[in-house]
Amino acid sequence: MIIQDIRASLHGFSIEIPLLEGRVQGYGREEQTHFVFCQVETDEGIVGYGLTGHFLSRAVIVALEQHVLPCVKGMDVRDLEKIHQRVWKKLNPRAMSGTISMALSCLDIALWDIIGKAEGRSISAMLGGARDKVPCYVTFGFPQYDLDLLGEAAKLHVSKGFRALKSVVAVDKGGWREDVRRVKAIRDAVGSDIDLMIDANYLFNPVEARYLCREIEDCGITWFEEPLTQNDARALADLRRSTKIPLAAGQMEGHRWRMREFVEHQSLDILQPNVTYCGGYTEARKIAHLAQIYNMPIANGGGWPLFNMHLLAGMMNGWIVEWHLGMVAVGETLFTDAPKPKDGFIEIPNRPGLGLTLDPDAFRETRVALD
Repeated sequence: MIIQDIRASLHGFSIEIPLLEGRVQGYGREEQTHFVFCQVETDEGIVGYGLTGHFLSRAVIVALEQHVLPCVKGMDVRDLEKIHQRVWKKLNPRAMSGTISMALSCLDIALWDIIGKAEGRSISAMLGGARDKVPCYVTFGFPQYDLDLLGEAAKLHVSKGFRALKSVVAVDKGGWREDVRRVKAIRDAVGSDIDLMIDANYLFNPVEARYLCREIEDCGITWFEEPLTQNDARALADLRRSTKIPLAAGQMEGHRWRMREFVEHQSLDILQPNVTYCGGYTEARKIAHLAQIYNMPIANGGGWPLFNMHLLAGMMNGWIVEWHLGMVAVGETLFTDAPKPKDGFIEIPNRPGLGLTLDPDAFRETRVALD
């Protein structure tokens, strides 16, 4: 199975945030974002799908078509280590992250999809098949909600069967004190039996993060995700020593060496490799094995559940996948058979590769022309 072509495209989609229509002054109802989709074709006519997020999307498309394709064209799809070695050596000898990591993620996901289709096995099974379903949490607590709507939205998702919720902190207005009020409003709304995660998206400095942790330690937080600017491994380690709240990070890190830094500094309790950013399944599997050595679980941050569920189901230390409403909208729009959670779990499709069937009409309608 020889790589013949890589075709990359930019797509846009909208999501509707529940309960916000006409309810919140100054905030729109829709959130617009973009993502990169790629198709890798082999000499046998098998096509694999890959995807990465909206960061530097046009640069990722150029990297895939003008740099990655000439580098790997003519190689056997199954030679994953050889392919990664060539990409690293020719295109990324200094182990940079960002554009090249996202492009490699797109390529690698598509290669695993091809191999799975050829062998009649799902990617999760090829990764090890540790389980056939994984728990999922819904990311719902957007800054657009006021306190009343935040509690209402939390109860809405619990009523749909979710047993774990995640809310954004480091909100624009009110600083960490407002975050305290928001976290407590969610906990009061859903009670103590629901897992509650919070995510600062790199936005706190160490002092602000420590203030927040101090005030919400009695709220039973499952993890505090990416609390600090730059994902500073040293500062994360200091914060971890000062709080009882478990820390998680890693979704945007482009390779295993950054993850190793977190482990060596004892910065985190949970590693969060995301296959759409870290270099695909090939790199994420190495990160999962690194975590296993230190008895650490891996969990999903950064969304794209239809891709990351295979990693978490395949690896023995895989835990929980993020049901991020924006990325869920992509899956439901782009694929005809995207699985949905039931009673807080998502079952891995018993179909080859990713187990996803592309909707050609949706693919065409969501495509964004490149200037």
